[in-house]
Amino acid sequence: MAHGLQIEKWRSTGVFRYNTLKEQGKGAFVGADSSGERALVDSGFGQSTPRILVGDDEPDVLKALRLLFKPEGFHVETASSAAGMIAAVRQAEFDVVLMDLNYVRGNTSGAEGLDLLSEIQKIDSTLPVIVITAWGSVELAVEVMRRGARDFVPKPWKNERLLAILRTQIELGRALRREQQLEQENLLLRGQSEQRLIADSAAMRPVLETIARVGPSDASVLITGENGVGKGLIAQALHAASMRAEQSMVTVNTSGIPETVFESELFGHVAGAFTDAKSDRMGRFRLADGGTLFLDEIATIPTNLQPKLLRALEGGEFEPIGSSKTSKVDVRLLSATNANLTEEVEQGRFRQDLLYRLNTVEIHIPPLRARKEDIPLLATHFLNRHVGRYRKPIAGFESSCVQVLLDYPWPGNVRELDHTVERAVLMASGERIQASDLGLPVRADQAPRWDEMTLDEIERMAIERAMARADGDISSAAKALGLSRGSLYRRLEKYGLQ
Repeated sequence: MAHGLQIEKWRSTGVFRYNTLKEQGKGAFVGADSSGERALVDSGFGQSTPRILVGDDEPDVLKALRLLFKPEGFHVETASSAAGMIAAVRQAEFDVVLMDLNYVRGNTSGAEGLDLLSEIQKIDSTLPVIVITAWGSVELAVEVMRRGARDFVPKPWKNERLLAILRTQIELGRALRREQQLEQENLLLRGQSEQRLIADSAAMRPVLETIARVGPSDASVLITGENGVGKGLIAQALHAASMRAEQSMVTVNTSGIPETVFESELFGHVAGAFTDAKSDRMGRFRLADGGTLFLDEIATIPTNLQPKLLRALEGGEFEPIGSSKTSKVDVRLLSATNANLTEEVEQGRFRQDLLYRLNTVEIHIPPLRARKEDIPLLATHFLNRHVGRYRKPIAGFESSCVQVLLDYPWPGNVRELDHTVERAVLMASGERIQASDLGLPVRADQAPRWDEMTLDEIERMAIERAMARADGDISSAAKALGLSRGSLYRRLEKYGLQ
């Protein structure tokens, strides 16, 4: 039975059907309340209540706009100064800003508002800004649009037109942010092709049963096993069996990230946070919001960053580098390691509370040498893939070749098997893979049995050994084999040994 297909079948029944964020009604209060406490930011674009920041120095204008927007279901935050506007934009996330150009009584030049507009664009270039002012002119409108405003509304405004502009800009702003997120996801996920989980051995049945049980949940899973056993594929299977399957699974190879940029990779940064931070960058936690975050080689995370990771895992909260704004995300955590984390804890290299958070459930993947029944299936799968890639007319493996595959201990596990089959496809000269095409070291106790080999395989092996003993000298090898030089040349050509 192909257990991976069974998991797919279970998903198709709808029992574990994924509910989108919109169906779940995801949304959280965003911003700072009157007590000044830091608010939590919902990063689910397009899912929460539209949030509007209104800036004006006239209390009556602010009150009128609140009364206008409240029946529309908008959440409104207000500020009466340029400094208050900047603080609000830095502190929380908004869908649109509606702002006056003048905040000092008696000043009608709009200069303060133009500077404020430029500053808001520096903080968040995707945030739509609509300018509303009683001191409008064609020249001022042109300058406002040049500095990044999306629209210009004169006072007194018409309610229907103002509401229509707001709705349009909210949708456009959310679409732009979602597009940027997708672009970064695509850059991150590009080249990660779908792979199949092939497992039919008795040693893998507990693994598949655990995937079926915990896959549909949001439980954290720690996947352990030697290098090359396929821990990433198990993570993909868990994600595919979950209610988050329609969202992204973001993979982070923690061992491949330099410590100097580790925090930025996980949590992101804002423009200007450090020397090379020329623009805002979404971290992997933000990219995985609503989906699954897979942290591979988890034992390599620097000890000084483990507390920040623990906080993000426990509450979904973090601050991008250079920002005081707390972001909140909803991710399911999967992690993997080939290390013994209990020993790492004892040696003081890994936090025990972080380990508790990671291994709600642990899945151990047996090495390939412990699941020999899967070797022919895996080898055939890799053969089909590489034959298509290199366009070679190869039909399969010789029986003696299969025996060599079964006898080899595979210290590099499934990854080594894949690379071995790829090499064999490139080296093969006939329609079937020979044992010699594999390039594997053959020990005396692993030598192929003569009664299981074809005549062509026996002849090829005899020629290879004779050529090796003769150091490549055709005449000496031919004499040892009892062949003429011409006969040996023809056989060398036949078997691709020239």
